[in-house]
Amino acid sequence: MLRVLCRFVAGLFLLPIISCTDKRLPEHERDFAFKDTSAITQIRITDKNGACSNLQRTAKGWIVNNLYTCRSEAILNLMEVIKRIDVKSPVSSETAPTILKSMSTSALKVELLCASKTVRVFYVGFETEDGEGNYMLLENTAKGSNFEKPFICFIPGFKGYLRPRYIADPQEWRDRLVINYSPEILKSIKVQYTDAVSADSSFDIELLSTTQFTLRNAKGKSLAYNNEAMRQYLKYFMNINYERLITSKNIKREDSLKHSKPFVEVRVTDKAQQCKTFLFYRAPFTGKVNPEMGIQYTYDPDRCYLNFEDGKEWAIVQYFVFGKWMVSPLYFLHPVQN
Repeated sequence: MLRVLCRFVAGLFLLPIISCTDKRLPEHERDFAFKDTSAITQIRITDKNGACSNLQRTAKGWIVNNLYTCRSEAILNLMEVIKRIDVKSPVSSETAPTILKSMSTSALKVELLCASKTVRVFYVGFETEDGEGNYMLLENTAKGSNFEKPFICFIPGFKGYLRPRYIADPQEWRDRLVINYSPEILKSIKVQYTDAVSADSSFDIELLSTTQFTLRNAKGKSLAYNNEAMRQYLKYFMNINYERLITSKNIKREDSLKHSKPFVEVRVTDKAQQCKTFLFYRAPFTGKVNPEMGIQYTYDPDRCYLNFEDGKEWAIVQYFVFGKWMVSPLYFLHPVQN
C-alpha cells in the first residue's frame, strides 16, 4: 500500500502543469501591466450599466469627465495596479467558458491611452475565491478582438481584490474637499442654529485682519474672545472633506431633506466677497441602543447630511470633522485645550 501511495505522489509531480511562465502561453496574451505610467494620458473605465469614468491627465492633475478633480489617493491606487499587475495563473480550459460567460455581463472595460494611441484594453471580472485576485481578459488591440483565454491576475505581495481600484462611477473619483480657506482669505463666518433651543448660540465672526477679529452673538452684541481660541477655530475651515457624496443616489431622500429644516447653517465669505453656504440636516439613527450609554438616540450621533455648492450637492459628513464648526460663543472665551 505504501509503495502504491509513493508512486501516486511521484506521478503527480510528473503531470504537465500550466503556469504563468509556461512558454505555451504567448506573452502578448497575458501582458496586462503597463510599466511606464507617467506616459499614460487617458484612462477610460466602463461598466455594463453604462457608467463611464474618462480620466485625463492635465497640467493641474487628473480630472474625470472634464468635470471634477480626481482624488489623489484613488489615482495612486489605480496607477499601482496598472504598473504592478501580474498573472498568477491561466484559467483552466474546463472553467474558462463559465468565467467568460460571467465576465460578458459583469466585467469592467479598461482602456489605457498614451497621447491618442491605445496601448492596453482589458476586462476586469469578478474576484477569485481566495480573495487575492480577479479574473481578467486582455484584448488584442491590433485586431480589435479579445484573446480567448482569461487569467487570474494579482499584485505580487498584495492580498486583496483589484476591481475596487477600477472605478466606473465618475462621482467616486471626485476630490472630497468641501472647503479649504486659510485665515488670510477669510472675511467672515456666520453660524446660525435654527431650532429655538439653540438659537441663542448663533454667532458671527468678522476678520479685520489675521490678528484682529470681531465676535458677535445672535443679537449682534460684540463679545470678548480668547485670541488663541479664535485662531484655532479659523483653522477648522482648512482642508475639510466629506465622507461620501450622495448626490442623485437617492432622489426620494434628497426631496425629503429639501422639504425639511436644517439644524444649523454656516455661511463663509472670503475677501473676494464670494459666499459659500453649508446646510446641515440630521440623519436618522439606524442602530438600536447605544452600547456604551444604553440609550436610544433620536438622530445619528456620528454623522449628518450636508448640502453645499449652492444647493447642488449632498453628502454624508462626520461630526468629528464638521462638528468643530458647531460651537457656541462660549467656545471663544478660553484657550483651546489640547
